[in-house]
Parts: sequence; structure tokens; C-alpha cells
Amino acid sequence: MLEQEVELPCQVPQAMLNFENCEKLLLFRPVVAIPGCQLDYIWNELQSRIGRLAFDPDREARSLDFHSQMLLITVGELDDRPRRQRAVPPRDSSPESCRAWREAGPGVWAPERSDSLAASGHMDARTHRRTVGTPKTMAERAGRRCCLGWDFSTQQVKVVAVDAELNVFYEDSVHFDRDLPEFGTQGGVHVHKDRLTVTSPVLMWVQALDLILEKMKASGFDFSQVLALSGAGQQHGSVYWKTGASLALSSLSPALLLHQQLQACFSVSDCPIWMDSSTTAQCHQLEAAVGGAQALSCLTGSRAYERFTGNQISKIFQKNPEAYSNSERISLVSSFAASLFLGGYSPIDYSDGSGMNLLQIQEKVWSQACLDACAPHLKEKLGSPVPSCSVVGAISSYYVQRYGFPPGCKVVAFTGDNPASLAGMRLEEGDVAVSLGTSDTLFLWLQKPMPALEGHIFCNPVDARQYMALLCFKNGSLMREKIRDESASCSWNKFSKALQSTEMGNNGNLGFYFDVMEITPEIIGCHRFNADNMEVSAFPGDVEIRALVEGQFMAKRIHAEGLGYRIMPKTKILATGGASHNKDILQVLADVFGAPVYVIDTTSSACVGSAYRAFHGLAGGTGVAFSEVVKSAPQPSLAATPNPGASQVYAALLPRYAELEQRILSKARGPLE
Repeated sequence: MLEQEVELPCQVPQAMLNFENCEKLLLFRPVVAIPGCQLDYIWNELQSRIGRLAFDPDREARSLDFHSQMLLITVGELDDRPRRQRAVPPRDSSPESCRAWREAGPGVWAPERSDSLAASGHMDARTHRRTVGTPKTMAERAGRRCCLGWDFSTQQVKVVAVDAELNVFYEDSVHFDRDLPEFGTQGGVHVHKDRLTVTSPVLMWVQALDLILEKMKASGFDFSQVLALSGAGQQHGSVYWKTGASLALSSLSPALLLHQQLQACFSVSDCPIWMDSSTTAQCHQLEAAVGGAQALSCLTGSRAYERFTGNQISKIFQKNPEAYSNSERISLVSSFAASLFLGGYSPIDYSDGSGMNLLQIQEKVWSQACLDACAPHLKEKLGSPVPSCSVVGAISSYYVQRYGFPPGCKVVAFTGDNPASLAGMRLEEGDVAVSLGTSDTLFLWLQKPMPALEGHIFCNPVDARQYMALLCFKNGSLMREKIRDESASCSWNKFSKALQSTEMGNNGNLGFYFDVMEITPEIIGCHRFNADNMEVSAFPGDVEIRALVEGQFMAKRIHAEGLGYRIMPKTKILATGGASHNKDILQVLADVFGAPVYVIDTTSSACVGSAYRAFHGLAGGTGVAFSEVVKSAPQPSLAATPNPGASQVYAALLPRYAELEQRILSKARGPLE
């Protein structure tokens, strides 16, 4: 295998660090000859420092000098000579192998690669690394009409560019801790002394947008081809715009960066985010005001949760009334980000607004009872919500003049990261997405929701008449790994063989495995039952493994159906996360749900989903089916289909599992009652 190389100097003189040379640096992905070196880390550092030259030229030039030395590329000049090809360093990182590779020399002159990946600058499907080409290739890419998808997540701001054929051809990101260390975050957040209050600096998000746009500009990205953009934000977080901020937004100077002009625009500098759990008192107050937890869930899609925005606003009003009074607008992270692009306040969309404990999900209007329970004059500060596919305006002239966006570039309403991921995975009616990670998460497409005390129901981000549900299960991969270690000698191969050697239904043996307090349902501990519903202390190893996997998936189906989900003939299950690579686990998933299981890459699902939603907004939004807009997108791969007889086996087991779960739950609650 050969990889493209350009000759760069071992040491880049500071005098050469102008933007012309920076663009040349970014046009090529060099080969690194350091044993054990992490190429992606070094390359990302170089890109990051180049982008930051506009902020601190002296410091970043020194950093660039250091990181360029780490590349240890063939000494040469930054010029336009033809590219070379050189064998990639051996996987064996022994000194002998690396010395032999270096002694082989810089290679021979070779014609340009003709494969489509190198020519197009597409992402590698497995690694999602940007494969960048020559200046000629960049010129070819410049003609690509595209939409941008943004994601303002907890730890980074990320962007992808998707062309009209729905191919991702550009990707970049700014990592808060690494690229903006001056804000002192860990994992993108500030955890306060009480360990309950968790916030993020709002100006960090603004400066991250500055930084990523400057990086894109330095890389030669052609903003003039952007038709529309949309984005996602971490759900539940809130931003408080100070009185007069709208004037600053609408009169941005293209000569200055955003963060330089918006520093005085926020009445709360550190914004509460989804990790905050300091609002228990406000949750009780809200539920009491509307008639209890179930009443609130029926109204807004969820019972009161500490991280939900209404309760966070209530705390701001109670603890910091001056800041609340000085706020002329309150945004979600998603609508805040959209406002930056609009040069004015963007409305909150229905889907992300569903995660606030404030929106009536059936009528799609703010609940006056909930607003009154949280803070006065809140309706005026929030503005009116809009359908998630709405075009909320054209991009601000600031971006036209500074970066070259076309004046007609549209901004489609931003939404939450979870709804955007649903769009990125292209779920349709009856579909389920199962993320099998540290925690397991279920995304459901619902037509007739049944709000409950567990899970969340949101307005659907791609069809305003439909809904989506979200269920989280805390005991995911760590629980599977624990049982693997105990019952399969730490071997996934033996774990899989246990699933292959045991029958569907496990001869009636059922298990509940909760190493930590579960969210859905609230149970802790391991509980095993034989075919006669008698609790037993242990199972044989193979039985234990199947009981774990079957139990996890039966719980997911039971609780999904409790929210109104129904399996349909056209239902498909999209599996993601680490465990989705195990075909035997996926076979159990297909059997329990009675539906085929597909695997799909969701590395950048919120970003890609945002770009898809931008295309949807351009196509007419509510008047056009989202599935029609994205039908040419890469299709998921079939991984498993239900075994014959599976539906009969689990039709008998599912009611038993639900009954035993209630027995455990009642027993656990007994002493409290």
C-alpha cells in the first residue's frame, strides 16, 4: 500500500508561517516515520495550530515549529514540485524495521494516484480521516455544491460538508480541552465544588466556531459552494443573551472574530449543561405545579429531570435573579449556534424544545403552566418554537464578507444532538436504533406516543407529525464485559460460542444484571430465575451469558413498547456501538425483536444528520418526505435476520420477563414504603 507524501522541512522557520504556506501544509497528509507515533494526533495538532495563528501568532508559531519537527519528513522546500509516493512505515515498530524503512529512501517519482478516494478527498469509511489531495484536486473539490452539518457537542465543535450525492468530503473539528486550554475545561466542562453543578463557558463555544472557520479558510475550503447549513447542539444546555445582544449580533464586523465582538453579550458566562444535576428542588416544584410526574410527562414527554432546561432556567431565576432579569433571550445550545450564523436570534425547534419540560409535545406550543412554574415572562424570552425543518433565514453578511459564503446560503433550524443523530441514521416509521456502548441507548420512531415515567418522548426532527423516543440503559457494555470475564475466561470468542451453543429462550432461564443502579428500571444487583420462576443463585457459564444478552434485549423491547412502540412488518433495527461488531449478539437482538438487524457507521451521525436536514429544509421541509431527500445516502449493511420460530419463543418469554421485573422492583421499593 502506498500513501501520498509531500516533502516538508524538518523545521519550519517562523518567517515561513504565513497563510500561503499554511494552506500548503494543509493540502497534504504526510507519512510519519516515528515508531509508535500517533499520526492523527500530530496532524490534528498541526491543523489546530495553523488555525490558531490568527489568535496568537507568536505562541502558535512556536508550537507549529515543534510539531513540524515531530513529523520527521524528508528535508525539502515548500514548493509545488510533484508528489512522491513512499511505502507506509511497517506495522512492526522495531528499530530494525524503521531503520530499514528510512534507509529505503524517499521513493521514486510516480504519477498521481487515480483512485476515486484520492481524487475526491473523501473520508476513509473506516477511519473517517480526511484524505486531502493536491492543489489541483482542491480546485476540483471547489466546484462541489454542498451543505454543512455542525455539531456543538460537550467536548468539541465539529463540521462536515456533504455534497449533492450525499457524500461526506470534508470534516474538521475543534476540541475544547486541547485547542482552547485557556478556558480550563476538563471534558469540555467545569464541574463545581458541589459535584452537582456542571457548566460550560459560552465564549468557548463562540471562539471554537471562530477557530474552526479559520481552519477551514486556511485549508482552502470553498465556502461559496455552500447552499445551506444546519446543526446540532448538546441537548438541554441553555444560553442567556444579555439585553442589547441582538444589536451586536446584527452588526458584526467582518474585520474581527466573533468572540471579540460578543464578549459582553451574555448575562450568564458559564452555562448549565446536560450533565448538571443540581436542580432537584426545581424539579419537585415543577411536577407539583402541574399535578405530578405523570401529568408532566403526558404534557411535555418526560417527567421532571434535573438536566432539563426548564428546571435550569428556574434555578437561574431563583439563585441569580439579576442575570435572569438582564436576559432578553434564552436559547438552547442548538438555537444559540444557529443565532451565530443568522446574526439574529434563531427560534427553538420542536424537537430540541421537547427536552425542556416546557413544550406541549402534542400541540407544539409552550405550556403556560410550566412556564409560570419556572420563571416570569419566560415565554417572551424563549420566542415561538418552529418545525425542525424550517428555514429560519439567510446567513449573516458577516460570513459572506469574511469567509465568502454566498448571500443566499440558508440556515435551517438547528436541533439537539440526539434528534440530529436520528436524522443521520435515517430512521423511518417503525425503526429502532440501538447504540450498544458503555450505556445502551434506544432511539425509536413513534406515531402514537405513550408518555411514561421512564424514557423521553420528543417531537420528531424530520416529520413534525411524528415523534421519537429515547431510552437509556446504564448497564451496557461494562456489564457484558463483566459476565464475559466471569463466564468466558475474558474471551469474546468463548462468549460468542456460548450464544451459539445455547437455544433461543435459554430453556426458560431468565436473568437481570445491573452492576450499577439502572435507569430503566431503577434496580441494582443480579437476579436469576429458572423456568419455574424460582430465584436461583447462579447459572452455568453458557446459560449465564445467554441470560444476560437475552435479558438486556427483552428489557429494551418491553420498555420501548411501554412508550407506544410497535414492531411493524417493515421494521428494521440499526445497531451501532462496540457490541454491534459481534454477530452473535446481533443475532439475539434480531430474534428478540423479530426484525432484521443492520449495522451503520454513526461516528459523525449528528453532523451528517444536520447536513441531511439542511438538504431537507432546502427541498421544502414539511412538504417533502425526508426519506426521499436522503434515499441516495449510503445504505446500512444487513447483519442478522430472525431465526425461524423466534417470534413464538419470545412471545412467551416477554410477559414473564416483564412480570419478574415488576416483582424485583416491588421488592426493592418495599422497605421505602
